[in-house]
Amino acid sequence: MKLISWGFIGCGEVTEIKSGPAFNEVNGSHIEAVMSRCEARARSYAERHHVPKWYTDAQELIDDPDVNAIYVATPPSSHATFAIMAMRAGKPVYVEKPLASNYDDCVRINYVSEQTGIPCFVAYYRRYLPYFQRVKSIINEGILGTITSVNIRYSVPPREFDRDKENLPWRLNAEIAGGGYFYDMAAHQLDLLQDFFGVIVKAHGYCTNRAHLYDVEDTVSACFRFENGLVGSGSWCFVGHESAQEDRIDIVGEKGMISFSVFNYAPIRLMTSEGTSDIVVENPSHVQLPLIRSVTEDLQGFGLCTCNSVSATPVNWAMDRILGKF
Repeated sequence: MKLISWGFIGCGEVTEIKSGPAFNEVNGSHIEAVMSRCEARARSYAERHHVPKWYTDAQELIDDPDVNAIYVATPPSSHATFAIMAMRAGKPVYVEKPLASNYDDCVRINYVSEQTGIPCFVAYYRRYLPYFQRVKSIINEGILGTITSVNIRYSVPPREFDRDKENLPWRLNAEIAGGGYFYDMAAHQLDLLQDFFGVIVKAHGYCTNRAHLYDVEDTVSACFRFENGLVGSGSWCFVGHESAQEDRIDIVGEKGMISFSVFNYAPIRLMTSEGTSDIVVENPSHVQLPLIRSVTEDLQGFGLCTCNSVSATPVNWAMDRILGKF
């Protein structure tokens, strides 16, 4: 595949800045068509982003002979359906994270990918961002020595629309999202840690709903163990007080400690016996650009992107275990 002509299934918020424009910035890649069930949204996106075609039917977009790769940017509950449709049509897929709304659907996606020989990539783009690449290099260079523990802490106050029981966002509908905000946010954190330390092989969690603003969990505590024996823990609160806002991962080693954020990209703090330093790392304006470039180069035959459905599946396994789904 020399020229990757993308068809978008879904053209919501994530495609406006984080991902969409990046597809046209990579050599040998461009957006050929977009699809939304809402005709006005599909037409508007196509006009604003200079996309040649728009559809309201996903199968019609997949069947378009001018489209040879599919980006699934819908809520998680439909990821498996659209990814499998595309792969069975012989077209590679790039799926928004998490890979699906449950572990079983991830297994289905992997089965079809193996059966058809068509690759499925997943938008865990933080693995490829310079900010997290710097964290990973500090760990791999042995600056912290042997890693002894990992801790995730995340707390935010509820948003205004979280209080609107008649019009809650889809991320608070477990049938669509897989869970509450935990399933959406923790996916990035757990994927990064598994990229650093290997697959999580044991995970347990306690979930509760403290504020009763919606039906799904709003507070989660968990512990987990990686395949290399390292243990970690995490706490997530989506109804905390403003004064308690936190977005932080601490990685402690025998020679030092590193702290960093996952969502606000605060300076990376490195603490060793030599002192404390804050490291500022800039990311591209379209944050999915490095990963989309890697996916495109893989499809073009001169690169290898490891952010695929197989590597993404353990994230869903861990989250489902923490939420007590099995």
